[in-house]
Amino acid sequence: MAIKLYNTLTQKKESFQPIEEGKVKMYVCGPTVYNYIHIGNARPAIVFDVVRRYLEYRGYDVRYISNFTDVDDKLIRAANELGEEVPDVAERFIEAYHEDTGALGVKRANEHPRVTENMDEIIAFIEALIEKDFAYESEGDVYFRTKQFEGYGKLSHQSIDELKLGSRIGVGEKKEDPLDFTLWKAAKEGEISWSSAWGEGRPGWHIECSAMAQKYLGDTIDIHAGGKDLAFPHHENEVAQTEALTGHTFANYWLHNGYININNEKMSKSLGNFVLVHDLIKQHDPEAIRFFMLSVHYRNPINFNHELLQSAKTGLDRIKDTVENLEHRLENSADLAEDVAAWKEKIEEFRQRFVEEMDDDFNTANAISILFELSKEANLYLQGSNSSKEVLELLIERFNDFGSVLGVSFRAEKALLDEDIDQLIEERNNARKERNFARADEIRDELKDQGILLEDTPQGVRWKRM
Repeated sequence: MAIKLYNTLTQKKESFQPIEEGKVKMYVCGPTVYNYIHIGNARPAIVFDVVRRYLEYRGYDVRYISNFTDVDDKLIRAANELGEEVPDVAERFIEAYHEDTGALGVKRANEHPRVTENMDEIIAFIEALIEKDFAYESEGDVYFRTKQFEGYGKLSHQSIDELKLGSRIGVGEKKEDPLDFTLWKAAKEGEISWSSAWGEGRPGWHIECSAMAQKYLGDTIDIHAGGKDLAFPHHENEVAQTEALTGHTFANYWLHNGYININNEKMSKSLGNFVLVHDLIKQHDPEAIRFFMLSVHYRNPINFNHELLQSAKTGLDRIKDTVENLEHRLENSADLAEDVAAWKEKIEEFRQRFVEEMDDDFNTANAISILFELSKEANLYLQGSNSSKEVLELLIERFNDFGSVLGVSFRAEKALLDEDIDQLIEERNNARKERNFARADEIRDELKDQGILLEDTPQGVRWKRM
């Protein structure tokens, strides 16, 4: 059965056909690293991590790229307010991003390219657009000629006439047309900048993803993903500048996740309902946060409040209790059951149903419902006096398989002693000093799976049991 996914470009579900059989090239827009991420940033990190995991579960070799915007207006303002240099602020919040998303079970991308490390490619991309007459320089700035790209608006399904109504030329901009967007910004006095043929400056926001996607994945990629808010103008502009340069389709499938509301209101600083992941994971089990995020289909809006999060925690614990009881029975029972074939068939049906739901545009909400059904059936099985070790092993294996796709562990872990925790933290600190971030992440994840939450502070690492 083919995987079907909803393509924003065509506004319909399509059967997934990768460019190269058995391989997937996937680009997900990452954060601007001027602060800790909020739960709106966490949602795409989690849902597209699940998309990646499921594609791998289905046998695909996934090359997953997610960028960091480590220079832009917000970062420059943050650095000025903090009295620090832009690279220092970016580095601190990149590390914080890895810590926070790692606590949420998000695997690191194959590459996390940064704008500042790909400046040559970005400048070359802009130069090529100018050579093709799709871009022009104006007093040190460089703009993209939007109307010259015939397909502009096709991703967000807006016409040029509709877009004109909301467009304007801002103060200090020297555009040929209000619809034109910035590729390169001339540096203001005291700002961080790079040398180019148009003078000192830095890239506009949209150009970075086009240049880095091309560098790490090629002219055409399989999947480009991000939050719904990025469809226009960010992704629309990526399509225009990339396809103008290459003459090829930029991405075959565009995936966008829905918004997060806080107590049925849009999240915003002005409403005082801005929730940072860094704070949230100190109050709640990070695994429950992830489970909650996956309890609604990724394209739908999701309403967040602490009661709903606690409900997700209760449901997750119920499944964990089932798995713990299965493991206990496996260790302590004789192999006496006679209905092995019927149960094996039933367990296989659960696997098929799980795959069918995930094949249908990665429907984690329905997949989780199947998990609860499996948990109910497993508990009924445990009520019997006799049980088969083969059936118990198959049930545990199925929970583990489903958990690996969702990025949640249902295994009941033995409690660690304080000295064991301190020893692992010391090992993690040494791994980070040696820049062995993969091992550092493994240790953090191992501790998280056993209910130990780490917090990196200027005074060192603190930990607590969740």
